[in-house]
Amino acid sequence: MTASEARRPGGFSRLIAAEPDEISAVVAGFLLFFLLFASYFMLRPVRETMGVAGGVENLPWMFTGTFLATLVIVPFYGWLSSRVQRRRLLPAAYSFVALTLVGFAAGMIASPADVWLGRAFYIWISVLNLFVFSLGWSLMADIFRPEQAKRLFGQVAAGASLGGLAGPLISGLSVGAVGEPGLLIISAVLMLASLAPVRALLAWRERHGAPATQSDAPDRPIGGNIFAGLTLIVRSPYLLGLSAFVVLLASVNTFLYLEQARLVDLTFADRARQTQAFAAIDVAVQSLTIFIQIFVTGRLTKKLGVTVLLTAVPVLMVAGLGLLAAAATFPVLVGVMVLRRVGEYALVKPGRDMLFTTVDAETKYKAKNVVDTFVYRGGDAISAWVSKAVGGLGMGAALVMIVGAVLAAVWAAIGYGLGRIHDRRAERA
Repeated sequence: MTASEARRPGGFSRLIAAEPDEISAVVAGFLLFFLLFASYFMLRPVRETMGVAGGVENLPWMFTGTFLATLVIVPFYGWLSSRVQRRRLLPAAYSFVALTLVGFAAGMIASPADVWLGRAFYIWISVLNLFVFSLGWSLMADIFRPEQAKRLFGQVAAGASLGGLAGPLISGLSVGAVGEPGLLIISAVLMLASLAPVRALLAWRERHGAPATQSDAPDRPIGGNIFAGLTLIVRSPYLLGLSAFVVLLASVNTFLYLEQARLVDLTFADRARQTQAFAAIDVAVQSLTIFIQIFVTGRLTKKLGVTVLLTAVPVLMVAGLGLLAAAATFPVLVGVMVLRRVGEYALVKPGRDMLFTTVDAETKYKAKNVVDTFVYRGGDAISAWVSKAVGGLGMGAALVMIVGAVLAAVWAAIGYGLGRIHDRRAERA
């Protein structure tokens, strides 16, 4: 057998569009996101039910509280990343997150009916889910070259979808025995378990991954000041465009999220049925997404480039929001929500993270985290109040959906521009 034949993809490699020496990294990345998403999604139905229980009309305040919480997290993370070696950054951050979950579990045991504790939990989980996932994708952008990312990010992201499917199942099977505090403890254990694939990915990077310069070496802190992520964004038209893309994505998502909360509140009278409805939507979304991520995303990107990942869903949302404006019923909403979330997880999210494969380490770990948390939650907060204001003009939900469709059209145009820029950068690299 020749050397070229030894490197030629075999059965499993060909199935997932990976080279033989990439399989271990794909498996480790898959496991990382499976554990992270299972940890989060087992708590998501509880979070959503708490949001509805606090009053749908109060959700804009919860979004605002989430945004304000990111104002604390972003500089803290900036301080941490400027002092901790890159190879130790994720273990330190994920251990801290697990510790906060244990703290909330203790609080729920001590005061199970505390309304403010429930609100704090809603806000904290809403911040942590973006923070934790952003760090994971920063690692992916750090270890894979642009060409590898196009082929492999879809398969890696499938671990997130499988975790998102397993999380609600774990929650449903165990909540009766361990209660909500027990779910938080299990979630913390899964978070800590994710450190094993992180170590495996860092070891693979040293053998096969993207080459590191001396300043980008994993055993060095990223450096910079605590607000470096923000200053990097302000100075870069590329990152400003990406921030606008994320704000519009968050705006469309928020419009649909608030409409979902409104229709679920009108359709289902009790909290148990509401939680079941949220969980059923999660299961449908994750099941469809897994198939697309494993068998479609990598091949689609390799053939058509990142641009198609960034524009397909916004274009579909123009039609979906227009349909909701004409017929705001729960079945129509479920169809649009499933389409949006499947498209975001299977196409938009991998495409968005691929945009960071052509930038330096500080941008990957600092600017990306600011975009994924501060910018995203800022878009959430602003769009929640815009939705509330537009809904008060007299046409109700219909006018909100029309405004959302217009924003989706602008979102598609920006995604097209970003995809074209990235493809040109990747060709040069």
